[in-house]
Amino acid sequence: MAYSAEISRNNPTLFVFLLDQSGSMSDVFGAGDARLRKADTLADVVNRTLHDLVIRCTKSEEIRNYYDIAILGYGGSTELPVGSALGAGEVIKKISDIAEHPLRLENRTKKVPDGAGGLVEQTVRFPIWIEPQAGDGTPMCAALTEAKNIVGSWLAEHAHSFPPVVLHITDGESGDGDPTATGQSIAQLKSSDGNVLVFNCHLSSQRVAAIEYPTSPETLPNDFAKTLFAMSSVIPDAFLRSAAQSGMSLAQGARGFVFNADPAALVQFFDIGTRPANLR
Repeated sequence: MAYSAEISRNNPTLFVFLLDQSGSMSDVFGAGDARLRKADTLADVVNRTLHDLVIRCTKSEEIRNYYDIAILGYGGSTELPVGSALGAGEVIKKISDIAEHPLRLENRTKKVPDGAGGLVEQTVRFPIWIEPQAGDGTPMCAALTEAKNIVGSWLAEHAHSFPPVVLHITDGESGDGDPTATGQSIAQLKSSDGNVLVFNCHLSSQRVAAIEYPTSPETLPNDFAKTLFAMSSVIPDAFLRSAAQSGMSLAQGARGFVFNADPAALVQFFDIGTRPANLR
């Protein structure tokens, strides 16, 4: 059965986060807080996701390397159109390396039970790994090509792993050609446990409803949405079951694709895409 390989320290899986950092990411979301820039929200969600992954891999005060992580930003710099958002060194980093090397820690507040049925605010130290960035164009094809190279090299050394997952977040059309063939070629890569999964999330600047995890392109409003749909994998049963446990029912045949996502849909997108089964 595909997508059933055990994820362990001896047999990790790979997450690749592919982040649009083009100039339009400085725009605000179309819905919700008018001051909420897409670049700021994306950075915050990625940092929270990394923190969650670290916690998931922490057993008996030890961080076990169940996950390898690569985060690519594209469009934020004319000097380096596509590059690691995690700084110098190897592009692929073990989750323990991520945990040990945040850029900084921020003080944040969260509400916790007070023991008497209420909630109180508590200050916590929150790790920051990536900063918001927005500038220049949208070299999506170049970014997908780099992601494909990273995934292909990793699979050469992890032929029997739970397949890698590529989570691509963008707010605009490709500025360097049609990305369809490159995106689909990533999803054609495979381990013995199944094909690589490619999920795409489009962030909206308009006050319109999101289209979440469609099964066909018929309801999509334009060619760009249909391009992202064509690049997105069908969500495997293991992920559908995980989504259902979180209270979200997805149809059989649903693609890993959200169009016109607001901040809440972006959070959910990362949650669904980073919960493969069989973690040991």
